[in-house]
Amino acid sequence: MLRIALPNKGSLSGPAGEMLHEAGYRQRRESKELRVVDPVNEVEFFYLRPRDIALYVSSGRLDIGITGRDLLIDSGAGAEEILPLGFARSTFRFAAKPGTADGVEDLKGRTVATSYEGIVAGHLAERGVDASVVHLDGAVETAIELGVAEVIADVVETGTSLRNAGLEVFGDPIMTSEAIVIRRTGADIEEPKVQQFLRRLQGVLVARTYVMMDYDCRVEQLEKAVALTPGLESPTVSPLHNEGWVAVRAMVPTKDAQRIMDDLYEIGARAILTTAIHACRL
Repeated sequence: MLRIALPNKGSLSGPAGEMLHEAGYRQRRESKELRVVDPVNEVEFFYLRPRDIALYVSSGRLDIGITGRDLLIDSGAGAEEILPLGFARSTFRFAAKPGTADGVEDLKGRTVATSYEGIVAGHLAERGVDASVVHLDGAVETAIELGVAEVIADVVETGTSLRNAGLEVFGDPIMTSEAIVIRRTGADIEEPKVQQFLRRLQGVLVARTYVMMDYDCRVEQLEKAVALTPGLESPTVSPLHNEGWVAVRAMVPTKDAQRIMDDLYEIGARAILTTAIHACRL
């Protein structure tokens, strides 16, 4: 039975559970549940603190985990990313009072407060900057006002909380993060159960990214239509009862669907429909 670690709370928890539900896995009904067994799919889920997941996976006690890229790197655990999942995206940045610094090179001799000591210390070391790093558990924006540090490093989404604290970001992003699937470093990712799990999640990612498009067009316009909807391999084309017309079906990116429908209509296609894809295998 495959043993998988999932976030028990926070911004990773809900989307991870939704994705696994879409992939056909049983999920917990109450947030207090710490373990769920899915005997049909031969999977056992363990709901853990997001920061601890990389450590459990690296120990080999659990086979796979879903956590954030930032949490994996910050942990320093012997685990590696095997699949990005596209949700819980964030950017990690330095921030300080205006005029304090323009880039990471200006942090020499300064003190940086952060909840991600491993990431920040590694980033500074890679760039040869000798600065002190102070670890705080959350609410790092107040560190500067209270004199604990001159600079902070934190996850930035809209930047509103930083601006409210009188701070501004500077320099290049330290890193970008998102939810990822991790596996112990050196472990066999070709194991059949692991591959099945990854295929299911990849199927959900594709289903969320594409829609199925169907339309009718005249034979003489088929080449132009196919150029607009090439599909993943090639579109399905079927003759219609009315001579000179064909029905076409192809997967198209969701973000481009409306534009493609407009372009198809302009070349004479009609009965243009899009439908959601709930699951797929490529």
